[in-house]
Amino acid sequence: MTAEIICVGTEILLGNIVNTNAAYLSERLAALGISVFFETTVGDNPERVEEVIRTGMKRSDILILSGGLGPTKDDLTKEIAAKACGQELVEDAEAKERLTSYFTSIKRPMTENNLKQAMVPEDCTVLYNKNGTAPGMVINAPEDKKIILLPGPPGELIPMFHEQAEPILSRLQPGILYSKVVKIDCLGESYVETQIMDLIDEQSNPTVAPYAKLGEVHLRVTAKADSEDEAKELVMPMVEELKSRFGDKIYTIEEDETLEEVVVKMLESRGDKIACAESCTGGLLAGKGIRQRRFFWGLLSGLFYFVVLFAVSWAMNMGSPIDMERSVTVMGVCALGGTIGGMIS
Repeated sequence: MTAEIICVGTEILLGNIVNTNAAYLSERLAALGISVFFETTVGDNPERVEEVIRTGMKRSDILILSGGLGPTKDDLTKEIAAKACGQELVEDAEAKERLTSYFTSIKRPMTENNLKQAMVPEDCTVLYNKNGTAPGMVINAPEDKKIILLPGPPGELIPMFHEQAEPILSRLQPGILYSKVVKIDCLGESYVETQIMDLIDEQSNPTVAPYAKLGEVHLRVTAKADSEDEAKELVMPMVEELKSRFGDKIYTIEEDETLEEVVVKMLESRGDKIACAESCTGGLLAGKGIRQRRFFWGLLSGLFYFVVLFAVSWAMNMGSPIDMERSVTVMGVCALGGTIGGMIS
């Protein structure tokens, strides 16, 4: 089964926003075992959008479009997709009710153009939006193909795809797909690939695919079987083989676990603590660890000690001429004190 991703929006072509939707959708489709051969970005032009949709319908089983579902006049993705499928738009009662309830809840009048978002192609499954006003759709297109329409904002697209579109796509795929991600740190992609080239050359089911990340390499092991248990039985021996080859360079095999989370868990298991005094990194280290509660409290403690020491130093020097060298020294002492304070908290 093949899919094609089409991102609609002139703002993407102008470079005003970064197209993170395409990267997310490509990664999720790969995890589902659906091949993506084409990705297209097209501006808010009706003729060009229609041309891209009709071309995609000729060469792909599934089209996934993002953007162009809003209430304004240039939001025409839904209308053009319905036209390409030979369908009329009809009002969806639940979508209309959700729109009305939303504007009532925020105590704002709903302008007439918002009702446009309650119109959907006549032969589709509506994907209701929990994070915005524009619903998505899975249109049943000619020749048993599917056209999936998703809102453009990532905060709406990602949960809608994950919670509603993915299960539909999974049912379209014969069999069950199961995958594990082996995350490797401190090794380059080219080196990792040379260490598993024999596995890649001989692979069939499961498959192993390397992905380069910032400072990391991820190996996705995917198997297809009639049941999840059978697929797991195919995946886990390959995961164990990768563990034997890369040893402690592997920091996790959990999809949602980050390197920062693993480091904090290791520190907690040993009873260790960490505090930061950063210069020239813009708080990068603290920002990486801030989502970890224990790290967060250590950071707050360090900040508290820093503020106290700086306030004391400032009070002791009030009325004195500004001395740049002395100011830098005071700041350094306060940062060091804050770091030590965070470590002992």
